Amino acid sequence: MKTGTLLLVGLALGIAACSKNEPAAPEPADEMADEAAMEMAVDWRNEALIEHMHRHADYVDELNLALEEGDLAAARTPAYWLSQHDLVEGLPPELQIYADGMRAAAAAVGAADNLEEARLAAEGIDVQCQGCHEAAGFTHD
Repeated sequence: MKTGTLLLVGLALGIAACSKNEPAAPEPADEMADEAAMEMAVDWRNEALIEHMHRHADYVDELNLALEEGDLAAARTPAYWLSQHDLVEGLPPELQIYADGMRAAAAAVGAADNLEEARLAAEGIDVQCQGCHEAAGFTHD
């Protein structure tokens, strides 16, 4: 191979290597769409939801206290509320599964024949709540 041809091949390879297809910067419209999607993703995190979750916590505390005191009848009232109350609208589907699981566990507390069954079901409520908080990005300090 002649030196000139070798030089041209080397130059062509060098240019090809330098002109790798790098991802193009996002278009402004794409950035705006991403921001809008992000806003929608956190749109459900509002005061009504937080207040509603605090009510959940109050009822869970009431339920657990009744179970600690060995009062299955008293535990059934908060269990019923947790299993039957209206949910906050707009909860993302990936979090709705935890709300459904919490409701099912609360219903199991209400249907329990004895304290041991009720306590076991109540642990399921805690598991669902913790799972939802983690999935939603809420931290506990």
